[in-house]
Amino acid sequence: MSQISKKQSEARAKVDRTQNYPLKDAIELVKGSSYCKFDETVDVAVRLGVDPRHADQMVRGAVVLPNGLGKDVRVLVFAKGEKEKEAREAGADHVGAEDLVAKIQEGWFDFDMAIATPDMMGVVGKIGKLLGPRGLMPNPKVGTVTFDIERAVKECKAGKVEYRVEKAGIVHAPVGKLSFEADKLRENILALMEALVKAKPSAAKGTYIKKISISSTMGPGVPLDVADVSSQLV
Repeated sequence: MSQISKKQSEARAKVDRTQNYPLKDAIELVKGSSYCKFDETVDVAVRLGVDPRHADQMVRGAVVLPNGLGKDVRVLVFAKGEKEKEAREAGADHVGAEDLVAKIQEGWFDFDMAIATPDMMGVVGKIGKLLGPRGLMPNPKVGTVTFDIERAVKECKAGKVEYRVEKAGIVHAPVGKLSFEADKLRENILALMEALVKAKPSAAKGTYIKKISISSTMGPGVPLDVADVSSQLV
């Protein structure tokens, strides 16, 4: 069992786990608890009142964060002909068809998001078992299977985040970097929360947003006041 370092202990001591913090205070606490020399990613974890084992309670989608993710997103596009040209002009990092499938089958994964035109899904399906576990499989539900390639590429480059509820009913998603100004992190967090609220399944009963917490890559989780966050949603 790994031991907790002195810096980790000091960071954890700053957070009262019995308290639910207003969003503004929580962001300041996350930024103030950092002890790493690199620019950590800030993540949000949301426990939802759904049972993902039932298809009618699955929560999945994507949202373009207003302030991006603070990193260069490498986008791959499976397309041919005019759509291949459209992808390159839109700024895609890698564009191709069977040639890219062959590279991926050989173990190449030098990209962060994958997009495909609908007519290419027969080809892409051959590597579904390789892309799926890595969260890279194009899917129409999150807008990555589309003929509107220009829009899809630009959204991914701008900071599009996909979210999907896990078996335990929790959604994890990045919302920016620790170096972001507090207001920009707040805007990104609220954009994600608004998307989750809009994605509420009609079959979900009772309390939908049960718990929310935010943390940096190495920092402690900070519990949020759900009522405070909800009051700031549009």
